[in-house]
Amino acid sequence: MVEIRALTPDDWPMWRELRLAALTEAPEAFCSRLADWQGDGDREQRWRDRLGIPGSHNLVAVLDGRPVGMSSGVPTADPLTMELISMWVHPEARGRKVGHLLVDAVARWARESGADWLRLTVMPHNAPAKALYHRTGFAQTDEPGDLLPDGVHREQVMLRPL
Repeated sequence: MVEIRALTPDDWPMWRELRLAALTEAPEAFCSRLADWQGDGDREQRWRDRLGIPGSHNLVAVLDGRPVGMSSGVPTADPLTMELISMWVHPEARGRKVGHLLVDAVARWARESGADWLRLTVMPHNAPAKALYHRTGFAQTDEPGDLLPDGVHREQVMLRPL
């Protein structure tokens, strides 16, 4: 059974473990790089600050006593739109509805926070993530996402009505 837990800044070691695993396993899925969070970037206060983003809702999925996934919801400049960020599920837990549970938990939080929309950005080549997002109610928009480091491609923006 998968348990979804909300995190506080005191849970930073668990978040750190998952985030470093995500950046190692799927570096192409994130704008952040593993190197950005290692060395001088690997400081307790930085991890605490990440979990302490004002108005954020940070989640971890636990399966058989092990953390196997993470996601966060954060406010945007538009109070009617919240954003899903930092989504990742360990390869061993994929196909077990962990991703669905994490997305739905962030959507529930966003709705309870008064939002009408949940927004996310996804790398254009990340077909498995885009398929999950489509299955959980997101649709691609025409909004241009951020320009990627290659200077050519952009992140894709998806929205889910709440």
